[in-house]
Amino acid sequence: MFLHCVQGHVSGPGHTIWAPTQQALHYEECGTVASLNWLDWLFISIYFYFLIAIGMQSVNRDSADDFAVAGRRISGGVVFASLAASFIGGGAVMGTASSTFSDGYVFLFAICAFSVQTVLVGQFVAPRLRHYRGAHTVGDVMETHYGPAARLLTGLLSVTVCAGILGAQVLAVGTVFHLLLGTTKLVGVLVGVGFVLLYATFGGMWSVVKTNVAQFVIFSIFLPVILLFEVSHAGGPAALMASVPESHTSLLGGWTPLAFVGVFASFLLGETLVQPYAQRAFAAKNPLASRNGFLLAGIFSVGFYFVTASIGLVARVVYPDIEPDQALPTVVSELLPVGMSGLVLAALFAVIMSTADSYLNATAVSFAKDIYVSFLHRGAGERLLLVVQRLVTVVVGVAAAFFALSAPSIIDALLLAYNLWAPTVVAPLILGVVWGFRSHIAGTAAIVAGGGAMAIWRWELHEPFGITALIVGVAVNIVVYALAYVLDPRAYRLHAQAEAEAEFARTASANGAGVGLGSGPGRGPGPGPGSGSGSGLGSGPGLGSGPGPWR
Repeated sequence: MFLHCVQGHVSGPGHTIWAPTQQALHYEECGTVASLNWLDWLFISIYFYFLIAIGMQSVNRDSADDFAVAGRRISGGVVFASLAASFIGGGAVMGTASSTFSDGYVFLFAICAFSVQTVLVGQFVAPRLRHYRGAHTVGDVMETHYGPAARLLTGLLSVTVCAGILGAQVLAVGTVFHLLLGTTKLVGVLVGVGFVLLYATFGGMWSVVKTNVAQFVIFSIFLPVILLFEVSHAGGPAALMASVPESHTSLLGGWTPLAFVGVFASFLLGETLVQPYAQRAFAAKNPLASRNGFLLAGIFSVGFYFVTASIGLVARVVYPDIEPDQALPTVVSELLPVGMSGLVLAALFAVIMSTADSYLNATAVSFAKDIYVSFLHRGAGERLLLVVQRLVTVVVGVAAAFFALSAPSIIDALLLAYNLWAPTVVAPLILGVVWGFRSHIAGTAAIVAGGGAMAIWRWELHEPFGITALIVGVAVNIVVYALAYVLDPRAYRLHAQAEAEAEFARTASANGAGVGLGSGPGRGPGPGPGSGSGSGLGSGPGLGSGPGPWR
């Protein structure tokens, strides 16, 4: 989910806002426990039952392609629902409500940058990703353009980022159980992880996608219900707006322009095409389905963020003396009638668990493809790959539960790597996918330089002048990429080769000849018989052997 954030400092003396680079982990324990009766518990139990029933429908899928990208057969509507369920997690709901409670709609205006990014990716990038034959991971694409070193670095970043966000979601499940149901965090974590592990391990991406759709429907219906009850309790829209502080509806609220730009840029770039989102593009049945799914998800997110932000704003009016982190829990425990509390809690679990299962699957797929098969066990067959993916799913899930319970500071450390994604991978990935640039030197150098600049600016220099480390890292990443590309004598040759392949593919398709792009990890450009899963129209020669672009 997007908005994996803890409170952090952004520019301005003493000004604390929700920095959009980490996960909301530390909710104050104020003892807010919902009063649930048998009907509420029945609805919660039904949710978990149907979660398993839906997820276990896909346990017989027995190929690595099914496990990683759902056989590349999901429709645009399913891409939309699954993608939205993936980026809307605990932070997107509780974090947005809390931040709006504190600062007003300025946070809503900033977070809409993520919606803009999703629409732009849907229009220009996601459809092209679907053309990479045999690709399961962002590392597959990066290797096509920048070589094996870039793939390894991308794989390590993907695994670390996904594992950190997964751990944060696991802790969020335990926190919701603890605060609203009165159980221990241990019970909450074990229940949440246990259910997700059960269907994600056996069914892989197919199970994750199916449960995501069900979870999307649940939270899309019942979270707006919270807002309706709130507005009614506040006396209606007119009475509500008369009681809202004026600063909470202004463009910048109490933020400085530089603070707003920094947060907006972080939302715009921070989570672009991380592994779970890229997987949805790879899994789409065709480029049009990928495009439409991303576009719809981006548009939907604007309305959803408005709802969650408004929940926090109304809580400010109805319960002005509570802590910001308690905005949503207080509303759930105090305002909702019998039966509705159970449905809304099921929606909250759906929000968190839909993100957890997506990142769990993404971690396993990235490790298996980008690290294990590519560097630790070259030439591993599909059956072994599937076994490794399932084993990694179990290991990562258990580790996430352990760290969430015993060492949440480790999750904080992992989530610091979240800041590395945009300054390292995003620009080279987009330049390669959209414009076809290829350079082993430029890609690897940009990743190292961008990550190094971000780390130095943040942890050594402590973000001077109020400029966020993400912006500095992205700028250095792009500059180093451009310089290395110009100085790399092979870059022009590789780019010309890519253009020749694309032109050959267009010509062959127009003439009814087939073009096969194999699914193996090789990078050879020479003509030869197509291999692997690449296919075209008719029966013509194939190009290369790796998952490369076909335009």
